[in-house]
Amino acid sequence: MATLFFQGTCGSENPTKAVLPLLGAIGAVESGHKATIALVGDGVVLMRTPVADAVVPVGWPPYKDLLAKVIQHKIPIYV
Repeated sequence: MATLFFQGTCGSENPTKAVLPLLGAIGAVESGHKATIALVGDGVVLMRTPVADAVVPVGWPPYKDLLAKVIQHKIPIYV
């Protein structure tokens, strides 16, 4: 089992890139690995509920749904 680190630097200005750390971490945990997420720079605003609720990427589930899954899997998020 590996421990994987995912870093997000994009915020609501680029919703498709903003979900990538969450998708990677969820995939890692569901594959039997450990994961950690760090949000830095513009990514920090994604932890605000109004922003998280408004971010909808192209081709992926809404940010708030992915964030709920991250919380369900108890994946740590550092801001």
